[in-house]
Amino acid sequence: MECTGQNSPQGNHTTLMEFILIGFSDVPNLQGFLFGIFLLIYLFILMGNNLIIMVIKVDPSLQTPMYFFLTNFSLLEIFYVSVTVPRLLLDLCRQYGNISLLACAIQMFLFLILADTECFILTAMAYDRYVAICNPLLYPVIMNDRLCIQLAAVCWTTAIPIHTMFISVLFSSTFCGCNQLNHFFCDAPPVVQLVCGDVFRIKMLLYMISTLVVSIPSFLIVASYVKIISTILKLPSATGRAKAFSTCCSHLTVVTLFFGSGIVVYFKSMTSHFTGVDKFLSLFYTIFIPMLNPIIYCLRNKDVMVALEKFLQKWIFL
Repeated sequence: MECTGQNSPQGNHTTLMEFILIGFSDVPNLQGFLFGIFLLIYLFILMGNNLIIMVIKVDPSLQTPMYFFLTNFSLLEIFYVSVTVPRLLLDLCRQYGNISLLACAIQMFLFLILADTECFILTAMAYDRYVAICNPLLYPVIMNDRLCIQLAAVCWTTAIPIHTMFISVLFSSTFCGCNQLNHFFCDAPPVVQLVCGDVFRIKMLLYMISTLVVSIPSFLIVASYVKIISTILKLPSATGRAKAFSTCCSHLTVVTLFFGSGIVVYFKSMTSHFTGVDKFLSLFYTIFIPMLNPIIYCLRNKDVMVALEKFLQKWIFL
């Protein structure tokens, strides 16, 4: 029986020791089909991102800050999908989704950290494009190896203390009553709905963290692209404008897809009851968009395409 999603006041309830991830058990006839689809997507994401990392590593022409951050982004995507998809595949196989509170906390902690890290790395990539297009003569000086490593380190570590605090607050609360999560992984909004008593403090903390993590990177990315587009439009030749804009297309496409889908689903679920529709929408930013990223960065980036062709000719076809 599915939970109503209402927070129960503390009373004569049994304290929960585990959750049940409903996942896609409401469509039992599609379990095998969904397993096959998600497995193929997961393997494609792993192979696509690993291929991008290898191509960048072996091609001397791609040893630039832009592709240093793309390597970080591809590595992040591998970790990001690996937090949720293997567990989803396992639950589809065994047809039940029992998960302990500790395992749920770990999964949520890793997912939130990696999602925030993706926001930060996309912001660093926008800054890199801003410097490359708006200050091309100073680009090698500004985007030196030391700064790139420092930016990457900040991106990978900033979210850790933030979500250590949030996870500590959330999982030190009491869960009681219904233990069913209408989701395929331990995401924050549906778990918060199962906390007993007043959850205003937890919801406000989650809302503030989500707002900061989304609004600050979004503002920096928009500001960067305002300057970038302004600079591109001032270039004298159409060829120069097209070349400059082509270096930003892949990044801008990924930013739009990731931030757009994440904002719609996450903020909608925090302002209302997390529904089955939200669960299906979550597939976009957890699985489908990571699947598109290797395609976007390969097909819309001529440098990567050329390097990929050379890599395949050297290591596979010869």
